[in-house]
Amino acid sequence: MSRGNVGPLTRGNNSAFEWLARAQQEPNQAHREWAEGGVALLPLGKRFNSVCLSARIVYASVGTDQLDVVAATLAELLNGPVIHNSPQHMYHALVETSSTLRWEYDEAPMLGFGNFLSVPAAGLCGPFGLHWAVEPHMVSDLCPVPSVAALVQCARGERHGRRR
Repeated sequence: MSRGNVGPLTRGNNSAFEWLARAQQEPNQAHREWAEGGVALLPLGKRFNSVCLSARIVYASVGTDQLDVVAATLAELLNGPVIHNSPQHMYHALVETSSTLRWEYDEAPMLGFGNFLSVPAAGLCGPFGLHWAVEPHMVSDLCPVPSVAALVQCARGERHGRRR
C-alpha cells in the first residue's frame, strides 16, 4: 500500500530521515514502513521527544488556522520539524530528549521514553492525514525547547485576552 503525495528524498533531507530512522533499533524497519505506508512508528526518548500541541494552541499562537500560513509561521518560530496530524487536530514538535524534566506545560505534554510517534515519510506534506507541517532539513534538526515553550505561553496569553 503506497501513500500518495510522498515525494522522493532530496539530498538535503536524506540524512535527516536516516538520522530519524536510527531511533529504531533496526533503522531499515523505519525505511520499509515509510516506503510501504508513508508513516513509520518511531520510539521517543532516544533521538528526540515530541511536544503535543493541540491545533487550538497552535492557531491561537500564530493567529490563524490557514494551514499554509500556520506551516510558514511554525517554520519561522520553531526553527525545526513539526508533524501535523490533521485527523486528530494535533501538531507534534520534535525536540531534544534532555528537556522532559524541565517541561511544565500540562496543556502541551512532552512525550519521551516509553512512547512512540507516527512519523511521516520525507515529502509527505499534506494537507490531509498525517504529514509534515515543517520537514526536517538536516541531521539532529530539532525545535529548540524554549521556542516551543514560547509558543505555548503565547497561546496562554491569547486565552486570557492578552495580545502578543
